Amino acid sequence: MPVWLRIAALSFGGPAGQVALMHRILVEEKRWLGEQRFLHALNYCMLLPGPEAQQLATYIGWLMHRTRGGIMAGGLFILPGLVSIMVLSWVYVLFGQVGIVAALFFGLKAAVLAIVLQAVVRIGGRSLRNLPMRSLAAAAFLLIFFFDMPFPVIVLGAGLVGYVGGRAGLAAFQAGGGHGTVGAGFVADADTLLGEELPGHARPSLGETLRGAAFWLAAWLVPVGAVLLLLGPDSVFSQIATFFSAMAVVTFGGAYAVLAYVAQQAVDNYHWLQSGEMLDGLGMAETTPGPLIMVVQFVGFLGAYRNPGDLPPLLAATLGGLLATWVTFIPCFLWIFLGAPFIERMRGNRALTGALSAITAAIVGVILNLAVWFAVHTIFREVRPLSYGLLALDMPVVASLDHWALLLAVAAMLAIFRFRMGVLVTLAGTSAGGIALYLAGVTA
Repeated sequence: MPVWLRIAALSFGGPAGQVALMHRILVEEKRWLGEQRFLHALNYCMLLPGPEAQQLATYIGWLMHRTRGGIMAGGLFILPGLVSIMVLSWVYVLFGQVGIVAALFFGLKAAVLAIVLQAVVRIGGRSLRNLPMRSLAAAAFLLIFFFDMPFPVIVLGAGLVGYVGGRAGLAAFQAGGGHGTVGAGFVADADTLLGEELPGHARPSLGETLRGAAFWLAAWLVPVGAVLLLLGPDSVFSQIATFFSAMAVVTFGGAYAVLAYVAQQAVDNYHWLQSGEMLDGLGMAETTPGPLIMVVQFVGFLGAYRNPGDLPPLLAATLGGLLATWVTFIPCFLWIFLGAPFIERMRGNRALTGALSAITAAIVGVILNLAVWFAVHTIFREVRPLSYGLLALDMPVVASLDHWALLLAVAAMLAIFRFRMGVLVTLAGTSAGGIALYLAGVTA
């Protein structure tokens, strides 16, 4: 437990940093498991819908200490972010219009753009190593940015291409899952506490598998069904429960890819929040420990706050945020506890590796779309939808360019890409810049 508490407390910086942290502590320091086993678990989590870092923690906890270990590892990974985002959400709705608080979030938005671009560079650098992978990334970007192709269709299509290519043994789809080497030193499975043998609990009986699946399905879907029956399908709570349940099933590719889908639906379809507020929520998630996808709690919080029904707005908002979190993360435990025993027996499968490589390549294009979306809504005050036949995209109004937002965004990019500053340092710097501009009277 102390190890997982340490990981939970230090898990800043998005999924890439969180995976690297777990590797350093669990593989290099503790030697609980080896390099190959760690990468195999990561490959499986990358193929799943939802946040790969939290699922990886759950997987490794299950490997070490069965279901109880998985619940503890995955639960502790979520807890710090849940508490932090809830507190910040209250502050946001109570004091977000206060000038200095608004200025702080103005600065945060500029850094978010640079951080998402950094994710594009990091993931692309290790996954787009040949022409087929680069072509998949380009196709994914074009389809989602210019033609508003549904995100799940893009990712599932890429996975199918990779599965076929990997099964056929094509070299382009056998790039080690697109992750490269996570750590500097190689730790062999045989030299670790877990060893290289298959754990006994990776051979569950059919009855154990069915009981486990039934429990987690009930924990996930019974609250959703109860909300729908009691409040009806038009209630904001029903919308939150069904939308984030669907998201938990179809959003493959990690936190940044999930956020592209959430932003599109929550802002443009449900109108729970505005694009600038989505950026504020992402800034919160970047500056607090835990999964980046915890921003869904902020989305559910604002959605229920603005549509409280007969409840006091803050109570409705708190319940909406917790409901969004519950239906987002409970399925993660289902995927791990149901699938991990079988995946452990499939280490080295070429078709799975090919599917992962293709999905990771497509995710680069999806995240690039997210970066462009953030850039448009951060740097320009006004955006107009453009639709012509199959073409559908947001066009910025050039005259609405926010020069101060552009200046802070450029400063954040220089900090990250030129001077190699960390995420937290960059966020703190741009937030301070936003406050300084406010105090100088140059921003509202």
